[in-house]
Amino acid sequence: MGDDNVVSRLGSLKALLGIVAGAGASYGVYKLVFSRAGDAGVNTKKAAKSLIVQPGSLMAKVSGFKVVSKSDNLDPDTESNDIHSKSAGSLEPRHLSMLLSLLQSSPNPEERRNVLVTLGNAAAFTVNQDLLREFGGLHIIASFLSDPSPEIRVQTLNALNNLSMNICNQEQLKIDVPSVMQMIETSPVNSDLQLAALRLLTNLSVTDNHQHLMKNSITLLLSLLIVSNDVLQIQVLKVLVNLSSNPDLMDDIVQAQAPASLILLFDGCTSTSVLLRLLFFVGNLHAWRPSAQVAEALRRRQDSLYCVLLDSSSQLHHKLPLLLSHPDEEVKMQVARLLT
Repeated sequence: MGDDNVVSRLGSLKALLGIVAGAGASYGVYKLVFSRAGDAGVNTKKAAKSLIVQPGSLMAKVSGFKVVSKSDNLDPDTESNDIHSKSAGSLEPRHLSMLLSLLQSSPNPEERRNVLVTLGNAAAFTVNQDLLREFGGLHIIASFLSDPSPEIRVQTLNALNNLSMNICNQEQLKIDVPSVMQMIETSPVNSDLQLAALRLLTNLSVTDNHQHLMKNSITLLLSLLIVSNDVLQIQVLKVLVNLSSNPDLMDDIVQAQAPASLILLFDGCTSTSVLLRLLFFVGNLHAWRPSAQVAEALRRRQDSLYCVLLDSSSQLHHKLPLLLSHPDEEVKMQVARLLT
C-alpha cells in the first residue's frame, strides 16, 4: 500500500510538471499544506523511469503523456518529448490546487518559476481568478515577491497582474502595494522587475479604491520618468494618469517633489506615446483649481510638481506652443486643449 501511495504521488507531481512544461509566456503584486514523503522522494526518482502511464489517469489527462502499455519500449527521452500540456484555460480546480501546493513545497527555483508561469497563464481566465482567490492562492503567490530570484519575482508579479484584473482580488492584493513600490524603488532602472511591478500598479490604480496607497510614491514615479526608457515611461505615466483622475489625490500629487528636468520631456524629440500621456497627465492637473491661499503656499516650494508644471512661472507655458507644430495630430489636439 505504501508503494501505491508513492506511485500515486509521483503521478500527480509529474502531471503538474507536464502542465508547467507546456505553459507559454505570462499575459500582462498562508499556506496550503502539501506533504511529501521524506524517504519516498528518493524512491520516486528511481521509479520515474519505470512508471507506466495508465489510460484515464491524472497524468495522462493533465500532462498529455503518450499512454503506453507494458509491452511498449519506454524511452525516457521519448517520454519527455511526448509531453503536450493542456491549455491554461482548461485546467480543473483540483489542478490549480495542486499547482499551489507544488509552488509552496518545491525546493527547485526553476520548478517554482515554471509553476508561476502556468498559474499566471491560468489567471488570465476569470473563472480561474475566482478559484485561485478561493483557494488562498493570492497570498501564496504574493509570498514569492520576496523570493531571492529576480526571475521568480518577475513571474510572481506577472501572475498577480492577471489576478488583479478581478475587482474582488484587488481587495486582497492591496496589502502588497508597499512591497511592490519598494521593489520599483530598489530594482535596476528599466529592469523587467520594474516593468512588471508597474503593470500591476496600473491595474490596481484603475479604480479609486486603492489609489490612496500609492500617493506617497508620486515623487518616485516622477523621478522614474527622467531616467527610464520609453517602455517604462509609458507604464509610469499610465499609473500617474490613473492617480491624477482622482480629485481626492490632487493635493498630494501637486505637492510632491518633482525633478526640474521633467519639463524637458515636453519636446518634439520625446516619443509620441510618452508625450501624449504626459499631456493627458497635465490635462488632469489643469482640472484642479487651488484656492489662492493654497497656491501661494505651493509657490514657496520651488521643487513641487505645482511649480514645475502648473505655476505661472513654469517653463511649460513656453514649451507647449512649440508642440503645436508636432507632426502627430493627436499631440497637437491635446496641446491646443491645454492652451485654451
